[in-house]
Amino acid sequence: MGPMSTSPIVIAHRGTPGVRLEHTRPSYLLAIEQGCDYIEPDVVATKDGVLVVRHENEIGGTTDIADHPEFAERRTTKTIDGKELTGWFTEDFTLAELKTLRAKERIPKTRPHNVPLAGVEPILTFAEVLQIAADADREVGVYVETKHPTHFRGCGLDLDDLLIADLEAHGVNTPDAKIVIQSFETNLQALRPRTPAFLVQLMNDKGAPADLVAAGDPRRYADLRTPEGLAWVASYADGIGPHKQLVVSLDGNGDLAEPTTLVADAHAAGLHVHIWTMRDENEFLPISLRSSDTNSDRGDAVAEYVPFFDAGIDGLFSDYTATAVAARDQWLAGSLDAGG
Repeated sequence: MGPMSTSPIVIAHRGTPGVRLEHTRPSYLLAIEQGCDYIEPDVVATKDGVLVVRHENEIGGTTDIADHPEFAERRTTKTIDGKELTGWFTEDFTLAELKTLRAKERIPKTRPHNVPLAGVEPILTFAEVLQIAADADREVGVYVETKHPTHFRGCGLDLDDLLIADLEAHGVNTPDAKIVIQSFETNLQALRPRTPAFLVQLMNDKGAPADLVAAGDPRRYADLRTPEGLAWVASYADGIGPHKQLVVSLDGNGDLAEPTTLVADAHAAGLHVHIWTMRDENEFLPISLRSSDTNSDRGDAVAEYVPFFDAGIDGLFSDYTATAVAARDQWLAGSLDAGG
């Protein structure tokens, strides 16, 4: 089981997408420089069975593929986890083809300052992200998410097999490696006998794991959060990754309310709790911590961390590593309180 370092751990969510393009080398390098404990890639598969790092298998929103006339006819509509999407999908391209693309900002209205960064950075393979961590001047973990494993299995691509193969090739499918594997599906059950990595069951605030839906299993994420559900999760995973509002909810005014019992319930089941996702922009902050009416402006993000730390979380995903590390340092030093 991979070691958890400083508590609470700071997981660089896709790198530092608040200030660099998500899932790109500069994004991960800056996160490492700013003191994250783990860098976080999402993995999807290519047609030729290579894991690449993108938030989704649909890449129209994060790359310049629409500007490539040679790929125009591959634009298509698919149903992914019950949702219809139109665009370009990684499983329809070889790695060599995907390497001709360049990254762009996924949420340009929220992060206009990242828009000029487009057109330079290629799509990384998972192996390249493992190497970025290995090359760091200190120990940095890799916290990887398998995206849409049921969908990919239907395409003849097994994310679990590809992931284990990459971990083995890099010599990190070992008990002392700082590797965490997370998923919104319960494919972690099948991964458990194949890896000593720390496994985290992600939980959304609504809906159900796509693999359970596909299997006709009626359980939803809400069922997995009950003491009974958590006991089941603990039979194959080491932690849970809940949406942050499942730990500290929002009140009717859009401000943080009292914590739920989720952290205590998870800890009672022997599970760590890593929340997602902390972000600095007003759009994502509780109403009282916003600095203006402009969504893209940054608010009093440090203050948002306090009630979550106070609630006993073991780690968090952040789009702004520097903010997360500063908030943790101040909280650990006792210089922060819920007043900000």
